[in-house]
This record gives sequence, C-alpha cells and structure tokens, in this order.
Amino acid sequence: MNVAIISPSFNAYSETFIQQHKKINEKVFFYYGGSVPMYLEGHGKLHTSKIYRFKNLINKKFGRETAFSSNEYAVYKSFKKNNINVVLAEYGPTAVAVLKICNHLQIPLVPHFHGYDATEKTTIHHFKNKYKDLFNYASAVVAVSKKMIIDLIELGCPIEKINLSPCGPSIEFFQVKPIAIKNQFIAIGRFVEKKAPHLTLAAFKIVNEKYPDSNLVMIGEGELLSVCKHLAELWGIKNKVEFRGILTPEVIRNNLNESVAFVQHSVVAFNGDCEGTPVAVMEASAASLPVIATKHAGINDVIIHGQTGFLVEEFDVKKMAEYMIELIEQPELARKLGEAGRKNIKDNFSLEKNLSELKQVLKKAAAI
Repeated sequence: MNVAIISPSFNAYSETFIQQHKKINEKVFFYYGGSVPMYLEGHGKLHTSKIYRFKNLINKKFGRETAFSSNEYAVYKSFKKNNINVVLAEYGPTAVAVLKICNHLQIPLVPHFHGYDATEKTTIHHFKNKYKDLFNYASAVVAVSKKMIIDLIELGCPIEKINLSPCGPSIEFFQVKPIAIKNQFIAIGRFVEKKAPHLTLAAFKIVNEKYPDSNLVMIGEGELLSVCKHLAELWGIKNKVEFRGILTPEVIRNNLNESVAFVQHSVVAFNGDCEGTPVAVMEASAASLPVIATKHAGINDVIIHGQTGFLVEEFDVKKMAEYMIELIEQPELARKLGEAGRKNIKDNFSLEKNLSELKQVLKKAAAI
C-alpha cells in the first residue's frame, strides 16, 4: 500500500502522534508544509517554476471549476507519480484542502481529526459546509475520542464512517520506573487556553501552601507561558515552579521518573477549542504515574477515576489540589494508581494497537 500522509507541519513538537503514524509498516509518502503541502519528505519542494509557467495550461486542461492552483497541481502530479493508493490527512482542514485532488484522481481519502478541527468555533464556521463535501467523499473518518464522535456526527459525518482510534504513547514510556524521591508534580503541554496551565498552577499554589517542599515542573511553550510566569511570581511560588520549555522525549521521561503525579487542567476554551485525547496524558500513565486531570474530552476515555488517577470538573482547582495533596500523603496509593494506569494504557491504548487499527482503516479504504 502506498500511503500519502498529509500534515500541515513537518515535525511540530506538539504533534509527535503524526510522526508515529509514519510507522504503519507500509510505504509512506509524507507530504507537509501547509494545508496543501509544498514538500515531500526525502524529495524536497514540490512546487517548481515550471509549474508556475504552465498554470494557464493547467486551468485549461481541468476547466475553471476544477482548475488546480500551482500547489495543488504539484501534489496532483506527485500523487500520480508515486501511485498513491490512499491519503491520510492529519486534521479536517488539511483533508478539505486535498479533497479536490483526491476526487480528481479517485484516490480514497481518510481525514484524521484531532481536536480543534472538530470543535473550535471559527474553524467550524469556515469549514462546516466544506466538511459536508468531505464526509460525503471520505472513505472513512478517524476520531480520537468518544466525545469527538459526537462532535463529528453533529457536523454531518455518517456514523458508519467514523472509526475511534486514539493515538498511543511510544513504547519507551512503558520503561520508565518512577522513584518519586521528592514531592514533585509535572505538567506537559502547550501553554494554550484549552490546556489551562494557569489553572494547573492555581491548584499547585494551594498544594504548596500546605507542603512548602513541593514543586511543579511545567514543560512546553505557548502564548500563556509569560502569564504563568507572572502568576508564579505574584503568588510567591516562582522558586517552586520550573518552566523548562520544550524538551526531548528522553529528558521528558527522566522528568516523569522523578514525579509523584502528572497534572493537567484542560478546559473548553472560549472559542470552543477542545482537546482530542492528549498524548501527554497517555504517556504519563504509561510511565506509571497517576494522572490528575479534568473531565474533559478524551481524557475521560483514558483515565479511570479512582483507579488510574483522579478526574475533577473543569475549573475546580480546589479539588485538583486536594487530590494532589492526597498523593503526597499516600505514596502507596500513588504507586497503586500508577501501576494500574500503565496496565490500562498497555491493554487499551498502546501505539501498537493504534497503528494496527489505523492500518486496517487505510487498507479497507484502499480496498487492499
């Protein structure tokens, strides 16, 4: 099977799940650089000056209604050259952008939704009608959470086309052996509204008032990073919170190894943006850390309250803090929750399971 994977970016630090999809054990052609991709991994830029010069001929060949832009024609030619059997488009808008190309070549198209593309208000307003055409043509649609299935159905996707397949953590996270030698909590993710790092910080403030020796490690970057730094200073905990920026997976695993629990206070953003199923949550659980998070989107599918971690209502920072304190005071409970979490992820959300499911969806779409 010749699979084209289309991604807006080559290797964004917050999109490791896309890189994992390249491991489906088929011949993968990875296109990237915008909704209509401009690059093919291992090949370079698709767009050439020659294609620009012949743009009028392109329009004449395909007619005005189906005329390709220069970018689209470059992808069209590449798909033909590489005999692509099926296209996996990461994110709904990306799938919309290559729909005309796939339709003209009659190549099966499988859009993979991840979060904002099924919930964020501006995106939905812009793409709602286009999504209807996409769902009509798509051979299958992949969702990463049960909540997202509901969102896609409301957008007009036939339920029989939807396949539930959350992305899974790398196998290396199952090899982490937590030692929790200090009262350290860890949060990993972009500093954006839906991940609400400021609310995680607010919960930790309460914890630190009772246990001054506790600390919080926050990994990632984003527009709310400076806000969180100001809050840490305002609340007098700047020496208890470490903002470590973007780290490699290996360094992240070392940080997980030293922590009591993983914390993430995800919320529905004002613009409607939601999580899919956060990979960082699954990675932490695979690493045998109990997870304290919110009852939000796909987190509900992964974390079993009272068995692999604790879930609180969105914005309930007080309850989150209480659970953090409980794990400081009951290290044996933290260990028990962490071990159950690792087993849950291994049995139900492994990367191997995700890739196997995704491969079957693509094979069925390509009729191979």
